[in-house]
Formats: sequence, C-alpha cells, structure tokens
Amino acid sequence: MFRVVARLVADALLVAICLFASAGTVVWGRAWVLLTVLLLVRSVGANAVYRVNPALVLDRARLPVHGDQSRIDRLLVLAVLATGFLGLPLIAGFDAFHWHLLPRPAPLLSGIGLGLFAMGWGIKNLALRANAFATAPVRLQRERGHAVASSGPYAVVRHPFYAADPLIHVGLGLWLQSYAAVLFAVIPVALMVMRLQLEERFLLRELPGYREYVERVPHRLVPGVW
Repeated sequence: MFRVVARLVADALLVAICLFASAGTVVWGRAWVLLTVLLLVRSVGANAVYRVNPALVLDRARLPVHGDQSRIDRLLVLAVLATGFLGLPLIAGFDAFHWHLLPRPAPLLSGIGLGLFAMGWGIKNLALRANAFATAPVRLQRERGHAVASSGPYAVVRHPFYAADPLIHVGLGLWLQSYAAVLFAVIPVALMVMRLQLEERFLLRELPGYREYVERVPHRLVPGVW
C-alpha cells in the first residue's frame, strides 16, 4: 500500500508544480483547494478499491506502460496525461495570473466546476471498483483471467472511467477561473476518444464476450447519446 500512497502523493505534487510554476506564486487559494480535493477523493477511492481489487490498485500505482501494450496505445496514454493531467494546470496557472485571455467564470459556475472535478474522480473510483481489469495500459490480461465487466457504471456506459475525464478537465478549468483551460480541455478529451476507439477494436477482437456486451450496452460515454 505504500507504493499506492507514494503514487497519489507524487501525482498531486506534479499537479502542484504545474499550477504554482505557471502562476509564479504559491499564494493561490483555489489551487490549494483543488489539490486537497484531488488527494482526498483519490485517497478515499484507492482505499475503497483496494478492499475489493488490491491487485488493480497496485498495478495502477506503476507507470502507465507495459510490455504487452501496443505502441500507439502507449503514445496515446502519455499524450492524454501530458495534455490533461499536466497541461491543463499549466494553462490555468498562466491564464489566471498572466494571460487573462477571457473573462473569469462567475463565482457560482466556478463552484460548480469544483463539484464536477470531484464528481469525475468519484466516477473513476466507482469504475475501478467495478472492473478489476481496468489497468492503465490496454492489454489482454490472460494471467488474471480477463473477463468483461458489466456491473455498476459499466451497466450504463461501456467506458465510465473515460466518461469522467471531461468532468475533471472542465471542472478544473472552471474552478481555477480559466475559460482558456476549459477550451484547452478539448485536446485531452479528443485524445481520450481516439484511445477509447482503439481500445474497443482491441477488446472486440481479443476479449471473449465483449461483442455481446456491446449489444447489451450500446453507448460508450454518454447514456442515450454516444
């Protein structure tokens, strides 16, 4: 479990560096609130998931690359992390303190953003708890008896873990009062959609029962839409 805690702290530290380096100051209350929510929600979620899927939590504490992972998936996952996990905090810090490209969101909308940010991480926790095979690299986990996950949020959409990303990215930009960051969120979301489509092709080809699951749960990210 030490490795899991170390990964959570390291992730929060990376986000903090991006936020405060781009802002040019550590006197940024909204950034500290965001980091607190990030650590709290992820820590509570990691503990909850560890109780049912300890191997998954330990696996996700490693770097998001694997020898069985395709080159394109490796590139996409790193691109999503670079533009979303690190790029968005950088954009938000620069915009909030230096660029001022667009007017700031109203206080109410900004507060809703923090709620969206926390909700997104909460949905990711629910997805990890329901799917013991939701490792960061896309690969067929024969050694663990890889099977289709279809309960919990997976009964609603096929990729609830990815569905949380727009909430997190948009919520971050709104809470940090940067519409520029909200607009920039289109990039990691688009990369995530590309990765999702490649993952679906892989699962349809390699994972027994996934085609039947697609027929039962027709929507990928948004119920009734797509």
